Amino acid sequence: MTIAVTRKGAPLSTTAAPPATGPATPAGPGVPDGTVQYVPIGDLDLESGSRLPDVTLAYETWGTLNADRSNAVLIEHALTGDTHVTRGASEEPGWWEQLAGPGAPVDTERYFVVSINILGGCYGSTGPSTPAPDGKPWGSRFPLVTLRDTTAAEARLADALGIRSWYAVLGGSLGGARALEWAVTFPERVRRCAVISIGASSTAEQIAFAQAQTLAIRQDPGFNGGDYYGGPGPEAGLALARRIAHITYRSAAELDGRFGRNAQESEAPLQAGSLAGRGRYQVESYLDHQGNKLVRRFDANSYIAITEALMSHDISRGRGALEEALAPSTAEFLVAAVDSDRLYFPAQSRALADALPGTVDVHVIQAPIGHDGFLTEIGQLSGQLRENFFG
Repeated sequence: MTIAVTRKGAPLSTTAAPPATGPATPAGPGVPDGTVQYVPIGDLDLESGSRLPDVTLAYETWGTLNADRSNAVLIEHALTGDTHVTRGASEEPGWWEQLAGPGAPVDTERYFVVSINILGGCYGSTGPSTPAPDGKPWGSRFPLVTLRDTTAAEARLADALGIRSWYAVLGGSLGGARALEWAVTFPERVRRCAVISIGASSTAEQIAFAQAQTLAIRQDPGFNGGDYYGGPGPEAGLALARRIAHITYRSAAELDGRFGRNAQESEAPLQAGSLAGRGRYQVESYLDHQGNKLVRRFDANSYIAITEALMSHDISRGRGALEEALAPSTAEFLVAAVDSDRLYFPAQSRALADALPGTVDVHVIQAPIGHDGFLTEIGQLSGQLRENFFG
């Protein structure tokens, strides 16, 4: 069995999730939909050559697994996302309710939906903030994990649930990279795969943006080399990392149309006795808000660990040319991009689709907002998803 707890919407910081006492089972009558559960998957050998012992993964489920276990759908969260895709038994909103829920394209009255907190995260899965074997937080000792490592870990959780094959695996941004890795690493276990707002690999530019974010955290004096638990932590660095990221998540047109050059309320950007005392533009206030909001709910080391995992995204690594790497996959694919995305350009989605076996179209989400359109405008794919995957 797994141990289930009521979701509280905040990360674990210095204590691990309660260990399960036996093999995992799908959520039953005693475990409400949308409740965080935990399952241990044992020691994990990593691509780096390190071994991560006693790994626990946190996950949530919705719906009922059918008798032949053929209706399971895995939805992968993005960089700072969590497992709460849709509401379930509580009224806490999910982050992809246009996609999943009763009557939604991924209808939780027909499908058994699973979402897993990524290895290295801070919402219940083993990560830098959880205790190492010596009882102290992993902190600076937490090893590098790649997306292939996270997929291997998730496959063990699927095994524990008795799911040998996913009806579909889908996700956007980092979640899309995770979905693609599933389809290539375990082709016999993925029948359908939706890859949204991500390409076949992280480009040099995307790695550069990511490195600026991780460096902002590492250079915060409160980071203490990654061993800040019990202290104030690198809050300023994490907030700055989020600011950098959020600029790439939104389009120039979105920021200009929403904020322009307007000052923040009564503040005066051009009137100050010193540089340090000047007021803010509205867009600066907006970025401050986004940074401070993340600090209240996310662990800085996990931000680094997951960002490094995204940097590792390269479906071709060690597998030959792109077409050769993708050839083993037998999944039916849906590829989609946001037309205004300036982080993961639509051209990357087209290149991926062109390299996939067979003919795969790229569906375009029209959203002036930028990259985050994969979250806010996922409803635009409802027709394609119902027609191709979930009809």
